[in-house]
Amino acid sequence: MSRMLSIEPLTKEAFAPFGSVIETDRASMRLINGGNTERFHALARVDVVGAGAIINIFRGQPRAFPYALAMMERHPLGSQSFSPVDDRPWLVVVAADEGGRPGRPRVFLASGRQGVNYGRNVWHHPLMALGAASDFIVVDREAPGDNLEEFFYDEAFVIPDPL
Repeated sequence: MSRMLSIEPLTKEAFAPFGSVIETDRASMRLINGGNTERFHALARVDVVGAGAIINIFRGQPRAFPYALAMMERHPLGSQSFSPVDDRPWLVVVAADEGGRPGRPRVFLASGRQGVNYGRNVWHHPLMALGAASDFIVVDREAPGDNLEEFFYDEAFVIPDPL
């Protein structure tokens, strides 16, 4: 089996097994503030166990490609969303759970106007900015408890240069 990973476009349908794509959707739009503001309502749900949700800004440094993907992580006690502040494309890497470990990763190319909400307990790679340092608004769980599990593959997968 090839260790080279292909890069897929990020769509709601393709990403559904792993969480939600966060982007404007005319079907969820409501006019508020006297018609001055378009509200795109309930694009993703925060899912946390026994905790509150916090909002952070993460500044991701760009990755070098080809990239050797050797690890994945997941958060068993809460979902985690990433929404780019800068209008730059970025990579989203996820994997299905296969008996308590991540399977073969899938790589999605997200536009600078798309965010994701990783479902609780979904295997994913840490933030993958492209081209330049990029800021992301991140919503995740805040509470005591071990909410991080990491897995290291025996052999790395390779992500080609997406740009």
